[in-house]
Amino acid sequence: MKRLIHGFEHFRHEVFPQQRELFKKLASGQSPGAMFITCADSRVMPELMFNAQPGELFVYRNIGNIVPPYAQHVSGVVAAIEYAVRVLKVEHIVICGHSDCGAMKALGKPELVREMPSVAAWLKHADVARYVVEQNTSGLSDDECLHYLTRENVVGQLEHLRTLPVVAAAMASGNLSIHGWVYDIAHAELEAFDAQEGRFVTLKPGMEDLPEATPHMRFSASAA
Repeated sequence: MKRLIHGFEHFRHEVFPQQRELFKKLASGQSPGAMFITCADSRVMPELMFNAQPGELFVYRNIGNIVPPYAQHVSGVVAAIEYAVRVLKVEHIVICGHSDCGAMKALGKPELVREMPSVAAWLKHADVARYVVEQNTSGLSDDECLHYLTRENVVGQLEHLRTLPVVAAAMASGNLSIHGWVYDIAHAELEAFDAQEGRFVTLKPGMEDLPEATPHMRFSASAA
C-alpha cells in the first residue's frame, strides 16, 4: 500500500500540475469517445497501452472481459454499457481479450475453478467459446486451445453485446460501432476481429480500413 501512496504523491506533485486545466475541465463532467471492456488482469492497462488522456476512455473490467447476454436481471457490466451508450454517447465499444488469460485457461480446464463457485458461475457466460472450439477443433495443445478460446470468447461476447437493446438501437442508427480485439502481452501486438472476413487480423500503423464487428446501419441517424 505504501507503493500506491507514494505513486499518488508523484501524480499529485508531478503529473497533476502539468495537466491542471484538463482536470479542472473533467471535474464537472466526462465525454469519452469509446468504452473499453477488458479483463481485470493486472497486466492489461488500457490507458497506458493507448496513451490515453484522462476522460478519453470509459473502462470496464471483469474476469474474462465478459458481457452477459441481455436478460431481465441487472449486471454491472450491462448497466455500465447502457450508461455509456445512453448518457455518455460513446461512439465505439471495444471488447478486448488478452494472451495468457487465466479466465480462458479455466474455461478450458474447469477443474481450475472447482473451489471458486462464483468464478465458475461467471464463466458460464463464456461457455459459447468453449463449445465452438470443442466442436470445430481436435487434438489441440494447451497453448493452441488457449489461443482459440481467447479469440472465440471475444466473438461470443460481441454477440452478447448485440443483444442489449440500447446497443442494438445505436448500431442500427449508425451511432455506435463495436470492435473485438486481442492484446498480446509479450509482443505488444493487437489483433482485431474482421466480421466481413470472419477472422482476426493484426492491427498495423497506417491501416486505412480498420476491421470492425459492426452490422450495417439500417436507419439514418437523423431519423432515429
